Amino acid sequence: MSGTTGGFGYFIKGLSLITKPGIKRFVIIPLIINILTFVLLIAVGGSYVSNLINEYVPELDGWLSFINIFLEILSYLLVAVIIFYTSSFIANVLASPFNGPLAAAVEKHLTNKTPPGSDRNMTAEIGFTMVNELKKWLYYFMWAIPLAIISLILLFIFAPLVGVIWFIFGAWMFSLEYSDYPMGNYGMSFKEIRNEVAKKRMMSLGFGSAVTLGTMIPLINFMVMPVAVAGATAMRVEQYPLQLENN
Repeated sequence: MSGTTGGFGYFIKGLSLITKPGIKRFVIIPLIINILTFVLLIAVGGSYVSNLINEYVPELDGWLSFINIFLEILSYLLVAVIIFYTSSFIANVLASPFNGPLAAAVEKHLTNKTPPGSDRNMTAEIGFTMVNELKKWLYYFMWAIPLAIISLILLFIFAPLVGVIWFIFGAWMFSLEYSDYPMGNYGMSFKEIRNEVAKKRMMSLGFGSAVTLGTMIPLINFMVMPVAVAGATAMRVEQYPLQLENN
């Protein structure tokens, strides 16, 4: 598989991989972390936006009342989008020490070989993944801040383009996020992973787009993390074999 549709297909493949023998037990902890993070953010975010609406949205009567309804719906939708993205990134940080072993289990299932980094103890795994997570966050903010400024300008020119820009950016970040686990098992730094993923940018964006859409579907979003780790591992095995074995 190659190209955008190929990348999308790897996410679908991940859905079937997480049910395979020898893999299912590695799915439980990331799944629980994902659910708890999402539920907590929904509770906090919902309460926060309700307070903001009560405090700042004016109460209008008569035919102007539709403005109240519009502003409330817009506020909740905005918070929902923020929660979908934020919960995914926070859950990935918390579950990152467990996603490496999940990727290793998927790779062993696919190739009958164990990646070299899978023998790290939990302390070493936490240290390695936390360093890479920090680099990903720095990379994220390096691009997110100027994109936010550009978005504010575009809102007054062509608002739909803002959604497209952030969707593409989110897809790219998700492709990097989940490629990190199978490639990180080979000791690759975030910069090396970024360079590898960029070699097949359209396929990576297709995979990231599937992950992004998955995070927006209630209930399905709980399964996105383990599915994406498994799918990214399959993509690693089939699309990046020689580069990584040589490292």
